[in-house]
Amino acid sequence: MADLPNIARRRLQGEVIKPIYEELVAEIGPARARALLGRAITRSAEAEARRAAAAEPDGETSMERFTALFNATYRDRGLESGLEAEVLSAGPDHLDFDVTRCRFVEVYRELGLGEIADVLSCNRDGTFASAYDPRITLERAQTIAEGADRCTFRYRFKPCGGGV
Repeated sequence: MADLPNIARRRLQGEVIKPIYEELVAEIGPARARALLGRAITRSAEAEARRAAAAEPDGETSMERFTALFNATYRDRGLESGLEAEVLSAGPDHLDFDVTRCRFVEVYRELGLGEIADVLSCNRDGTFASAYDPRITLERAQTIAEGADRCTFRYRFKPCGGGV
């Protein structure tokens, strides 16, 4: 499945998750189903990030390598990546970009999973970053899944021992 474009992979995941989520909602209610699914998606994002970090030369991670991973996964792959993004600024201690179109949210809405698009997609982002490198954090004020016109991604890198 790793060879599939991101958007195709997420569609397949959504098709599998939908009946499971519907059964969970029927059995334990929407709040608990959402929380349970959220924990599972978080674990999946952490595992994916650890694999990405382990694949780095010498297992060394940094903001520059995180930015290169973003570019290879999303920016350089066009619409098959699932995102249309405008990079605002990038450097050794930050990566700032806005997503102006999120095909992941579009796919989840098409599948009838719009109410949990944030759980299936948005919640992965900060988790992935910090599992890839604990020195990387994500600040995001808004998302398309929540109804905004764009998602604001502001990744920050704090070297170990760095002051506030």
